[in-house]
Amino acid sequence: MNLKEFYNKKVVPELEGKFGYKNDMQVPKLEKVVLNAGLSKGLKEPSYIETVESTLARISGQRPQKTKAKKSISNFKIRKGMVIGMKVTIRGQRMYDFIEKLIKITLPRVRDFRGLPVENLDRNGNLNIGIREHIAFPEIKADEIEKLHGLEIAIVSSAKSKEEALALFSALGFPFRKAESKSDKK
Repeated sequence: MNLKEFYNKKVVPELEGKFGYKNDMQVPKLEKVVLNAGLSKGLKEPSYIETVESTLARISGQRPQKTKAKKSISNFKIRKGMVIGMKVTIRGQRMYDFIEKLIKITLPRVRDFRGLPVENLDRNGNLNIGIREHIAFPEIKADEIEKLHGLEIAIVSSAKSKEEALALFSALGFPFRKAESKSDKK
């Protein structure tokens, strides 16, 4: 059973019972996934831009879009119109396939991964994940890498609150950290 079927058959009834929704359309759902990579080093090295572009294309299966600076910032040596990042927006079945791959393969491969902090959820019901090394993705072969870079993953949902979002993402199988008690922190 793929993630979309799992959502429709298991997650929707579970969330309806938990929050008392009267209609299936009230249940929060996933809307899109945005992959973003900043090009801080790439401002000086043109090959870095190509590396990030090919990496995002392999991970998402789509061609990334270049993001340009809206205004000049002299302290960072950025001029208006300069390429400062890459992003890809994934929707539909590709989104569900990407999220399933993220949960089952990529996150367990991240070095020193102990679960996602609940603080990664914002009050609008979106989940933001930062990955320091892109080699955690199965499409990237370790011996082909010239330069390591990180990327951000923003998973946008239709949840109205942090509580709804936490229930949705937990039901989908996202591994959240257990809340630490004060005695554990010592």
